[in-house]
Amino acid sequence: MTDTPTLRTTDLPPAWEPASVEAELYQGWVDAGYFTADAGSDKPPFSIVLPPPNVTGSLHMGHALNHTVMDALTRRRRMQGYEVLWLPGMDHAGIATQNVVERQLAGEGLSRHDLGREKFVERVWEWKAEYGGRILGQMRRLGDGVDWTRERFTMDEGLSRAVQTVFKRLFDDGLIYRAERIINWCPRCRTALSDIEVEHSEDEGELVSIRYGDGDGSIVVATTRAETMLGDTAVAVHPDDERYRHLIGTEVELPLTGRRIPIVADEHVDPAFGTGAVKVTPAHDPNDFEIGRRHDLPAITVMDETAVITTPGPFQGLDRFEARPAVVAALRELGRVVAEKRPYLHSVGHCSRCDTVVEPRLSMQWWVKVEPLARAAGDAVRDGRTQVHPPELAKRYFDWVDNMHDWTISRQLWWGHRIPVWYGPDDQVVCVGPDEQPPTGDGWHQDPDVLDTWFSSGLWPLSTLGWPDESADLAKFYPTSVLSTGYDILFFWVARMMMFGLYGSPFAEAERKVPFQHVYLHGLIRDQHGKKMSKSRGNVLDPLDWLDRFGADATRFTLARGANPGSDMALAEEWAAGSRNFCTKLWNASRFALMNGATTAVALPERSALTDADRWILDAADALVSEVDGLFDGFQFAKLCDALYHFTWDQFCDWYLELAKVQVAEGGERAEATRAVLGHVLDTVLRLLHPVTPFVTEVLWKALTGGESLVVAEWPTAAGAPADTAAAARVEGVQKLVTEIRRFRADQGVKPGQRVKARLSGVDAAGLAAHTAAVASLARLTEPGDDFAASASIEVPLAGGAVSVELDLSGTVDVAAERKRLGKDLAVAEKELAQCEAKLGNPKFTDKAPADVVAGIRARREAAAAEIARVTARLAALPGGE
Repeated sequence: MTDTPTLRTTDLPPAWEPASVEAELYQGWVDAGYFTADAGSDKPPFSIVLPPPNVTGSLHMGHALNHTVMDALTRRRRMQGYEVLWLPGMDHAGIATQNVVERQLAGEGLSRHDLGREKFVERVWEWKAEYGGRILGQMRRLGDGVDWTRERFTMDEGLSRAVQTVFKRLFDDGLIYRAERIINWCPRCRTALSDIEVEHSEDEGELVSIRYGDGDGSIVVATTRAETMLGDTAVAVHPDDERYRHLIGTEVELPLTGRRIPIVADEHVDPAFGTGAVKVTPAHDPNDFEIGRRHDLPAITVMDETAVITTPGPFQGLDRFEARPAVVAALRELGRVVAEKRPYLHSVGHCSRCDTVVEPRLSMQWWVKVEPLARAAGDAVRDGRTQVHPPELAKRYFDWVDNMHDWTISRQLWWGHRIPVWYGPDDQVVCVGPDEQPPTGDGWHQDPDVLDTWFSSGLWPLSTLGWPDESADLAKFYPTSVLSTGYDILFFWVARMMMFGLYGSPFAEAERKVPFQHVYLHGLIRDQHGKKMSKSRGNVLDPLDWLDRFGADATRFTLARGANPGSDMALAEEWAAGSRNFCTKLWNASRFALMNGATTAVALPERSALTDADRWILDAADALVSEVDGLFDGFQFAKLCDALYHFTWDQFCDWYLELAKVQVAEGGERAEATRAVLGHVLDTVLRLLHPVTPFVTEVLWKALTGGESLVVAEWPTAAGAPADTAAAARVEGVQKLVTEIRRFRADQGVKPGQRVKARLSGVDAAGLAAHTAAVASLARLTEPGDDFAASASIEVPLAGGAVSVELDLSGTVDVAAERKRLGKDLAVAEKELAQCEAKLGNPKFTDKAPADVVAGIRARREAAAAEIARVTARLAALPGGE
């Protein structure tokens, strides 16, 4: 074996400074084409489409988590030899984007109506070109290995073609229809909203109980929305409610209106809630609308699109929130108010874009008949064509698709995909496909509404790959491999992609394929106390701030290490600082390994030429590869990060590097073998860590190997050879022996770096004869010499027998300083003991406090007593302590 010169570390700065290298490294990867997929490749495909962020958005912690997961998946598969496509893009975000531009216009004293539809849409495109897509640059900072050559936007020409195609097909198949139904309406944005665009919160309101009618024929209802009573067309009770059975079929006068309305029986009513009788306002409540349909009740709209009362009378022209107290006051004056409860907390829906309280409203809208589409989407998960991770969340998916209501897809906006339907002068209705000419002539006009954003994003896996046309990308990368997203949009986006993917599949009917083979659902990010992050709470963590302060690798590692499938993640800034420390530890350990000649330029020696420590770390690295592979395949990111962290920090850095330093110092073939093992294990660690921490591993790996890039390096594979359990046991013995000696030294007040004369006995019986030099080096021990006089000793029990360690501590301890330190420790312990005994001696505490709290105080008392005994014994053992 030839001598290998020690690698110089002058190419590596003494400290890891991510801000100085991340941007250049990333651009180098992009310029080299590492992230550009080749649809003509004969490699097996692996594809992910990025859940398209809003064009108005910026990177938040939820994005950072999901992007880290996707990047880790794609980087690993690329290293494993797959042809990887991670396709990026953005959503046009109809309501959000229109609101942004409308606010911009308002600053100029204009409205969209001043510009007109065509000019307004041009203005939105101008805004998108100048300001939209900030998040794309932020994705680069995080290290997203996306294929920028395939970037898509939901209103690109090709994607618009896909939207028009699927609308036409659904229309022709009778799965799209126009009808008047109750929808979520935002009076500020003046459009229908999907369920996901409505955020619910517990708001304070007032519950008012109102008597309808008089005498024995009267009935009391309770409501939080008194103004809607102007549109009541019935009172409903449960058919089995004995209190009201005699009233079913009768009529009662509706106060303030003079109208008489029927009392109907409906099983929807809960007899145990409130008075057991409910007012029915079919035009302003979704449940009431269904009751109205069942009983053929009229639907009276009492508000316009801005939520202003339109009913003739004293309340006409009032905003709903002005009308509410006015109606209650009028009822109170008539003696109709039976009870008032305030404040009354109840769930209220708000527009997610402007926070306006949503108004249920009867409206003519376009709908998708979802039943056959949802059934197919459910079947695809049930038969295993798409697998949900974690599996227990599949139930939530089924709860949604098995009970899905028809989907309102029209929005009263100008920014978005215009509904491709034209109306003629004689009530003709024509739906136009992408290759068809719309009808022309007098009286023909296009539907003014646009489609719900979820309609176009539901086509994302298909449309971004070229559908409805044939394309090389579609043939190579569809169905996609994995969809990674938060469980909170499982129902709204995942289910819609499943429905559209199966319905619009480019394959034959019998071969219709799902849009993705695996769905990985991560949880939501909360603060360190488990609370939802919000600006009002002041607990929002900004990933851009973390990227500035801790670097991309530390940010990514923190997020991935908390990513248990389907579970929410509590997050704190100190964890990011801990991940930064891990990157620093990896950096310093790698520099240390390089200074000691770690190399990948030579092959590993035969096992027989290796030490116990060499075989132990190689076996541990081999087991790590298998473990990480299994955890990656199971989407267990938290566990795989923990495995990588503890191997790197605990086994490699804290133990093997120290053992290797002793072996290198021996020189000769032993040193050369150690350098090869060092290089091999460090190489493996850097490759395994790269998907999660790509930047620091790239710099270190290139310094170690001189290779082109970790991005295109091979993923390590487990050798699968039987592990040397005997060698592992002996190394475990060394670790235990060194740990106990270090602990004893610390207890005796010996400084960590101070060498102490010592004599070891029993190492042969324990099987550690070959490791005495390593033990001495790691425990900071020196040869005893002829004048050795032991002043202290410990016995360490090991598997092969106990090892006795005698130490000469004379002159190693500053007695005065140690006595002072121990005196402080004793005072703290005595104070703790006194406080615990005081609490436990107080019957008011022991009788009333929870049992686990009392048990905790008892445990603290025992720990304090043990600490007092330890410190007292140590003080007595010091010179002059008698």
